[in-house]
Amino acid sequence: MTIKFDLHTHHHRCGHAVGEIEDYVGQAIDYGLHYIGISDHSPYFYSEEDQLYPTIAMAKSEFIPYIEEVLRLKEKYKDKIHVLLGIESDFFPNYQTLYRDEYLLHPFDYIIGSVHYVYDVNIFKKGRWDGLTTAEQVKVKEQYYELIQQSAKSGMFQILGHIDAMKGFYPAFSEIKTDMIENTLKIIGEANVAIEINTSGKTKDCGGWYPADDILERALFYDVKVTFGSDSHKPERICDDFDLVRERLKEIGFKEWAYFVEKKMVMTDL
Repeated sequence: MTIKFDLHTHHHRCGHAVGEIEDYVGQAIDYGLHYIGISDHSPYFYSEEDQLYPTIAMAKSEFIPYIEEVLRLKEKYKDKIHVLLGIESDFFPNYQTLYRDEYLLHPFDYIIGSVHYVYDVNIFKKGRWDGLTTAEQVKVKEQYYELIQQSAKSGMFQILGHIDAMKGFYPAFSEIKTDMIENTLKIIGEANVAIEINTSGKTKDCGGWYPADDILERALFYDVKVTFGSDSHKPERICDDFDLVRERLKEIGFKEWAYFVEKKMVMTDL
């Protein structure tokens, strides 16, 4: 039997998704999922403000209510589906201890570590590549992967989020030549952290999943574990392209993929 799961979902608290958590759980049940992971954007814990960027991430004051709501729904729907408590965490090297300490207080099933800022600029900011020389582009890309390497080695995360998402609104990102991706995959494999195949890339200018097939081929070489996340910001996108991703991974040569319960990696056949 194929275990059907989606570990990357959002809801209204982040300010750029729609629906209540229960809407996503209900949709997952309707779609026949065995596991649904709730993983909204972590608050900016380092900020003095309650909600530093209201259209990007939840308020600090919503963090505990968020956890309590997921745990309540986990219990409410336990006979129909496994609801997993996750969070998508920003990775800021200077605030690792602060974030780590916050997460250790709570019973997370997994934490997705995502790099969203390079040189203090959001990776999805349109125009950030304008006017850069080839050398400057390489420097930005290498810094992105340097941060991903650090996140893999931090021990904070079970999953690394969308590891080539910088291509989202700049498809030419994929053509910037550097050895950093190869080195990064080697480090991820050694750290035994999973990477997600995130199907939200198809909704961006790049028009494809994160990461691209060539990265997945090298990930397999370095024995990097993979998992699935739709990165859904509306309930109906849950598990989007799940079966297509399964087939693609099998074509590449993967035999299994992972989900997480109480921070333990569970491998299941593709």
